[in-house]
Amino acid sequence: MRKTIKDCLYILLGSLIFSIGINYFTIPNLLSEGGIIGLTLIFHYLFHWSPGIVNFILNTALVLIGMKFLEKRAIIYTLFSIFSCSLFLYMTEETGKQLTDDTLLAAIFAGLLVGGGLGIIFRAGGTSGGTTILARIANQFLGWSMGKGILVMDIIVVACSVPIIGLGKAMYTLIAVYLGAKAIDFIVEGLEEKVAVLIISNSSDVVLDAITNKLSRGITVLEGRGGYTGDNKDVLYIVINKQEIIRLKNLIYEVDENAYVTVHHVQEMMGKGYKVGKTKMVKSI
Repeated sequence: MRKTIKDCLYILLGSLIFSIGINYFTIPNLLSEGGIIGLTLIFHYLFHWSPGIVNFILNTALVLIGMKFLEKRAIIYTLFSIFSCSLFLYMTEETGKQLTDDTLLAAIFAGLLVGGGLGIIFRAGGTSGGTTILARIANQFLGWSMGKGILVMDIIVVACSVPIIGLGKAMYTLIAVYLGAKAIDFIVEGLEEKVAVLIISNSSDVVLDAITNKLSRGITVLEGRGGYTGDNKDVLYIVINKQEIIRLKNLIYEVDENAYVTVHHVQEMMGKGYKVGKTKMVKSI
């Protein structure tokens, strides 16, 4: 229950930030967005329909269509996210002001606020509905990051808005969409982003001791053999937070400045002792 309340509070916070980005930067500067909110803005520009109401109707309809792909918990969180986003869109609709008439600045802040708000919602286990549901499915079955899935779908919607807002505004919108996708990835994955490091050293025992004692991280020793020399060597393998990579490199090169080190991005980790990298939000088909 405590976790559910915490998740709901994060969803409310993310929804508020998302709505401020739309009503204070996107709409006043005649920019668009991707996904269902992009379609919502197109209807707003054409018919002056309330973004909050239209967003709720379109997203709820899409959730009902895609219910068979979502687990019960995901449906509840998604409906709550849709309601929260639509509510804050409606509440800030009349108070929204043009904080800047610089279109580039508006695109930057719109992207950061909209993406940041969605990122907080995603970390809490919710979605804003719409194409984020499709992005969840792409994440589950294609291995795409949430940001990448949303970016591809958003570009399609933005292209459809060109006849309404013009090519120039659409190009600025792409900047906002790109920054939003990066903000989502940073919040959803970047705070706990992992990297895998392979270390080959002539002093592997000393490197192993240094990492174990000073970095306090578990490390795996693999048996390797040089392809040219045929010499047997221990290969060290470790998974750490990205923020720790500089410290790890310094420890290695203090022992062996000629050590061979490769760093790889870790897409997902599963198994005892690790948190599951991707939340299971989609049922098996």
